[in-house]
Amino acid sequence: MKGLIYSIVRLYHSLPVHGKIWHRNFLIWRHKHLNNRQFILLLSILIGVSSGLLAVVLKKAVHFIQLLLEPNKLNSYENYLYLIYPAIGIIITVLIVRHLIKRRVGHGIPTTLYAISKKDSNLSFSAIYAPILTSMITVGFGGSVGLEGPTVGASSAIGSNYARLGRMNYKTTTLLLGCGAASAMSGIFLAPIAAIVFALEVIMLDLTAGSLIPLLLASVSATLTSSFMLGNEVLFDIELTEVFTFSDLPFYALLGVFTGLLSVYFCKTYWSIESVFERFGSQTKKIIVGSAVLGLLLFLFPPLYGEGFGAIKSLLNGDEYALLEGSFFYQWKSQLWVLIIFLFAIVFLKSVATAVTLGAGGIGGTFAPSLFIGSVFGFSFSKLLNSLGWFNLSEKNFALVGMGGVVAGILHAPLTGLFLIAEITGGYDLVIPLMLTAAISFLTSKYFNPHSLYTMQLAKRGELITHDKDKAVLTLMNLQAEVENDFSPVSPQDSLRILVKTVSKSKRNIFPVVNKNSGLEGIVFLDDIRQMMFEPEKYDEIFVNEIMRDFPASISSKDHMDLVMEKFNKTGAWNLPVIDDGTYVGFVSKSKLFNAYRKVLQDFSDE
Repeated sequence: MKGLIYSIVRLYHSLPVHGKIWHRNFLIWRHKHLNNRQFILLLSILIGVSSGLLAVVLKKAVHFIQLLLEPNKLNSYENYLYLIYPAIGIIITVLIVRHLIKRRVGHGIPTTLYAISKKDSNLSFSAIYAPILTSMITVGFGGSVGLEGPTVGASSAIGSNYARLGRMNYKTTTLLLGCGAASAMSGIFLAPIAAIVFALEVIMLDLTAGSLIPLLLASVSATLTSSFMLGNEVLFDIELTEVFTFSDLPFYALLGVFTGLLSVYFCKTYWSIESVFERFGSQTKKIIVGSAVLGLLLFLFPPLYGEGFGAIKSLLNGDEYALLEGSFFYQWKSQLWVLIIFLFAIVFLKSVATAVTLGAGGIGGTFAPSLFIGSVFGFSFSKLLNSLGWFNLSEKNFALVGMGGVVAGILHAPLTGLFLIAEITGGYDLVIPLMLTAAISFLTSKYFNPHSLYTMQLAKRGELITHDKDKAVLTLMNLQAEVENDFSPVSPQDSLRILVKTVSKSKRNIFPVVNKNSGLEGIVFLDDIRQMMFEPEKYDEIFVNEIMRDFPASISSKDHMDLVMEKFNKTGAWNLPVIDDGTYVGFVSKSKLFNAYRKVLQDFSDE
């Protein structure tokens, strides 16, 4: 396997002479026979087929590993293998990353968002196989994470690499990357509409007439490919047998509040545990601590093993006591209160297990844990109310709507949660409670967390593309490219005579006053000395440090564009000096930034 992957990587990156000729001939043929629009549509279909195949292969591989490793389902406290499986999986994953891939492997969706905002939507070829190989091992050996994130990341990389082979521009590359993301979700869940909504809400594509058709083709191609390979073996085969009643709406509204708060808890727990593992420093220490904690959690609560879709299916099929099998609590399975406590426990511990898996070095996503938490909480919530004897809520329906609520809260994607649950249930019978719960959950989560789990780190660094076009364009602009350094510097000790001589050789009307340590001490404007230039008797009597002005503010070439524009607005200046680590670099002008903004906006908005 290692030799095969290395061979593919070498083939791709070095492209022998005959490969380059083939590629050039293909591009020539393409330009002769296909216009740009037709070529994009063709690529979107290829991306859908490739992503559908990828989703199925990854799912099958993980299920095969879990089948080989699965201990006997004993109705007692004997799942000792769960104590060591996660450690084995995490160690293998870390070794693959360190010795085979030799670069950091992202967790899928955040990597895709970062590529859009800071890497011109370009993802390397290794971004296709790296998350697939590592997540397969992590989840197969019990890591409490999902495969959706890595599949989205890998499929986005497929779209990006197809675009690079076709020599596409940034806007088209971003569109094809989004087609890959939509195809991944469509191939996994067989939910093409939800997949398109996911690409628009989470990947943050700008919906236009030009982008909609490729997304549709990619999504439906992935669904057809996955359906053809899986046959009747779909992720969720759910038939709604219990109708929704309007009298339950207050409880669905309450479910929205709780799933929103649960989403906040999940995000806070994830970020807190992530920061703890970052402080460890040593990878060995991360593996030891993470494996020990995760193994103990799986030992006590077996449903936390892997993605957790088996547990979801048991709940939806009305076999909730199956979740107790193999646990210490199985001996009290006849006690309803034991079941309820157990279910609420795994709701809150799933976020811990997920964060620990990733912190220890495992690779995976958080989409499946979101579905797990939502379904178990929705079921437990209705089960608890029903146990009081006053209500008769549909536990199956609440489990499904809970899934939509937590997806809406954690991902900040209410429409994705709504359409996903509607499609996997084969209809829109639950659309009203889904809309209510998803909306309330999103608003609740948004109140406490302005950004989703995926976008928080990017937002902190000012690297997040958003649906706000102004902010998106500012994110895409490169400040370093706009710095002008053709200004003529003068020294604070220079006389007016030297300053006038410098002015006569310059085309600028601003002159930075720079000391011997390259630090900026002030600025001299041409208007300030225009009258003095006609008084030669003062040339040797006046010095630069007597006539220079203080600069109203300074910026760094590493500053975010929104901060730069804020300083321009506050100071009213048309030029601001750029100072990096105390050293004068040059100036940035507001007029040049406006020109760059208009150019990026045009590229960003053109069909």
